[in-house]
This record gives sequence, structure tokens and C-alpha cells, in this order.
Amino acid sequence: MRGHRSFHKKEQPHKINKEITSLVVRIIIENGESKIVSLKEALELANQLDLDLVEISPQTNPPVCKIMDYQKFLYNLKKKQKDIKAKTAKVTIKEIRLGPNTDDHDFNFKVKHAIGFLEEGNKVKVDVFFKGRSIMYKEQGEEMLMRFAKACEEVGKPDQMPKLEGKRMILILSPKK
Repeated sequence: MRGHRSFHKKEQPHKINKEITSLVVRIIIENGESKIVSLKEALELANQLDLDLVEISPQTNPPVCKIMDYQKFLYNLKKKQKDIKAKTAKVTIKEIRLGPNTDDHDFNFKVKHAIGFLEEGNKVKVDVFFKGRSIMYKEQGEEMLMRFAKACEEVGKPDQMPKLEGKRMILILSPKK
């Protein structure tokens, strides 16, 4: 008999079976049919069908209850939430920092890393950091970022042109689909 089963592992979002306090309820049976009955009748009907009486809409008058398998309902709810979470894209931004005078070997090494990140589906934020008076070479920094974007063009495309923010010039690359 399901009527006396306890689901108190953790607080569930719905009142079920004997937790329902209203004397009269509107019940919805599996086939979509609804009727207003006493709580006692509703509990008996649920018991006969070997299902649970679940309070779906407590704020209405009378409260709306549904006769269903509550564990199966919770399982399907969790499954839906898991599917929704899995479908949301997780975009990670990987950062690569260069100096305005980064030599070719370091540059190529960092390009190789950026290509790896882009192939994994991550965005890449490349910034040229200007220390002290090196801000005078901002054209050099912009050229370096454009060269970086060109080197990664097979797997990634720039979101916008390089822009100067304070002492750093930033370029963001997104993976090509």
C-alpha cells in the first residue's frame, strides 16, 4: 500500500498522500479527467490505483491534486533538469598573455596553445600587456594581435578588432563551428 509510505529523505516540493491538509480537493486522474471530491475519497482512489495523491497547485480553491506515481514523477523531473543542464553550452575563456616585444618562438608556442584551446571549443582571450613606457609601442601590440588572429584563422575567428583597455590590448577569438 503506497498511502503510508514516507518520502522524508529530504524536503520534497509537493505535499503527498497524508501530508495534504485540505478537506476537499480537485483531483486529476492520469487520463486528464478532473473532479472535486473529499480528501478521504481522493486518498482511497489513489490507494486503489496503487498510486500517490500529489498536491500540484496548493494555492487554488480547492487545491488541485493529481493521482500519479510520485517517485516516477520526481525521476522524470530530475531527468529533464539534467538534460536541460547538459544542453546549455559551457563556454570557457582561456587567457594568453603576450608582451609587445614577444619573440617568434614564444609567439608560435602561444599560438599552438591557442589553437588547441579553440579546437576544444573554448574561447581564447589574447592580451598584450604594456609595462611602463612600452605603451608607446601600441601599434606593435596591435600588429602582434592581428598576426595572432591570422595564425589561428583556420580554427578561430576574432569577435572584435583588438582594443586598448588601460595598459593592455585585448583580442578575443571564438572557435569556428
